[in-house]
Amino acid sequence: MRLLVVEDETDLRLALIMALEDEGYAVDSAEDGEEGLYKAQELDYDAIVLDIMMPKMDGWELLNELRKEKKTPVLILTARGEVSDKIKGLDLGSDDFLVKPFDMDELFARLRALIRRSAGKASNEISLGKLSLNTATKFAYLEGDEINLTALEYALVEYLMMHRNRVVSRVELYQHLFDENDDSLSNLLDVHVCNVRHKIGSGFITTKRGQGYIAGDDF
Repeated sequence: MRLLVVEDETDLRLALIMALEDEGYAVDSAEDGEEGLYKAQELDYDAIVLDIMMPKMDGWELLNELRKEKKTPVLILTARGEVSDKIKGLDLGSDDFLVKPFDMDELFARLRALIRRSAGKASNEISLGKLSLNTATKFAYLEGDEINLTALEYALVEYLMMHRNRVVSRVELYQHLFDENDDSLSNLLDVHVCNVRHKIGSGFITTKRGQGYIAGDDF
C-alpha cells in the first residue's frame, strides 16, 4: 500500500516516513500544501496523512480541492484539537482525525482501518481459498500454517486480495507497491509475482495477458 504524508515539520515528516516504511508501506511525502495537492491529484494513494497548518496552502484548502475529484482516504494529523476543527475536517471530507502528540501505533491502526474500509473490508482478517491474511500483524497463513513473505511479497498479496474481484494492471501495482524514489521498473514485479506463486501456489495469481493480474482461489 502506498501513502502520502503531507507535513511541513521536517523531523516529524521524516519520523513518519521511517515508521510507516517499517510497517511495510511505500511512502511519498510533501512539505507544503501545494506539493501535497499536486501529488495527491496525480497519483492514486491508498491513504493520505495530512497536516493542517502548512506554508503555501493549508490542509483545509488542500482537502477541499482534492475532494472535487478524488475519494482518497484522508487522515488529518494536527495539533489543532478543538471540536470545531474536527467538525470542519469531517465536513470538508476527511475520514479520520488524530491530534498531536499522538501514539504511532494508534496512527497505524487508524490507517489500516481507513484502507480496509476503502476496499470494502470489515475486519483485519482477509481470506481467499486456502490463504488468509491478518492486516494488523502482517502475517499470512496457508491452510492455517504461517508462510514467510517478504514485505513486498506481502504487500502484493494484500493488494490483490483487497481487489480480488477485478484485474489489477501492472501500472496500478507499481503505483501502489513502490514509492516515488523507486526507479526500478524493469522486471521487479515479475520477480515478486514468481516468488509469491512459488510460496502460495501457481493458481493464486492469474495473469490476464495484456491486462494485468487477478487473485484466484485455484491453488
